[in-house]
Amino acid sequence: MEVGLAYLTASQSTSSPLCFSNRNSFINKNHLLLPVSSDTSTTISVCSKRRKPICVKASKSSFNANTARQTLASNWDVEKFSSFANSAPTLPKFEELDTTNMLLRQRIIFLGSQVDDVTADFIISQLLFLDAEDPKKDIKLFINSPGGSVTAGLGIYDAMKLCKADVSTICLGLAASMGAFLLSAGSKGKRFCMPNGRVMIHQPLGTAGGKASEMSIRIREMSYHKIKLNKILSRITGKPLEQVEVDTDRDNFMNAWEAKEYILDCCPNNF
Repeated sequence: MEVGLAYLTASQSTSSPLCFSNRNSFINKNHLLLPVSSDTSTTISVCSKRRKPICVKASKSSFNANTARQTLASNWDVEKFSSFANSAPTLPKFEELDTTNMLLRQRIIFLGSQVDDVTADFIISQLLFLDAEDPKKDIKLFINSPGGSVTAGLGIYDAMKLCKADVSTICLGLAASMGAFLLSAGSKGKRFCMPNGRVMIHQPLGTAGGKASEMSIRIREMSYHKIKLNKILSRITGKPLEQVEVDTDRDNFMNAWEAKEYILDCCPNNF
C-alpha cells in the first residue's frame, strides 16, 4: 500500500449541519477530493482557508496483511519483541492440566472412589501401563475408598500380583471393605497408612431376592467370595483362617497403629 499524507481542517465560517438526504447536500464546492500521489512527501490542501490542521498518517507496516498477529492459535507470537524471540511457549499443554496424567508420570495411582467395574478397568490399565514402562520402579497406589464390588476388586488384586514392579499401597482417609483388601495386597514391606487413616474389614455384603432357586445361587456365590477373601487375607497377614473369620464377621475398624499390627507394615511415626 502506498504511503500518503493529508491535511484536513474545518472552514472558518460556521458550517451548517450536514444533511445526508441527497448527494448534493453532502458534497459542495468546498469539499474537494483529490487523488493522493504515490510520493510520500506530497501534501494535499483541500481548502485554502485552514486553521487547525489534522494530520492523518498511514504506513505500509500498519496495514500489512502478512504481519504476524498475536493469537491463541499461534501461541502468542512474540517475534516483534527481541527479549522473547527465543523463549518457549508459556501456554500449558493439555496433558499438563489433567492431575491424573501428571500423577501417572510420577508412577502414582489414586483410588479415590467406590470400587466398581469402570474404576477397576481404569486402575488395571494404569497398573499394566506403568509395569510395561519400567518393571524395576515401584508403583504407588494411594487408596481412599469405602469399598465396592468384590469381583472388580479381585480384578485389581490380580493385576497387582501380575505386575513385575512392586506395588506400594498407602491409605489416605479411609480404606474400608474392598479398599482395605487392596491395601493389604501391596508388596510386603511397602504397605502404609497415614496417621489419621482408618481401615475397616468385614465379610462381603449383598442382597438376594426373587425365587428360592435364584436366592440360593446368590447366597452360594456370596459364601464363595467370603471364603476366598478370608483365605487371601489369612495368607497375607499370616494369621490363622479361623481368626480372620472372627475378625471379619462384623465391621472391624482399626486406626493406623492397629492396622500396622494386623495387615500393614508402616509406622505412623515415620510420616
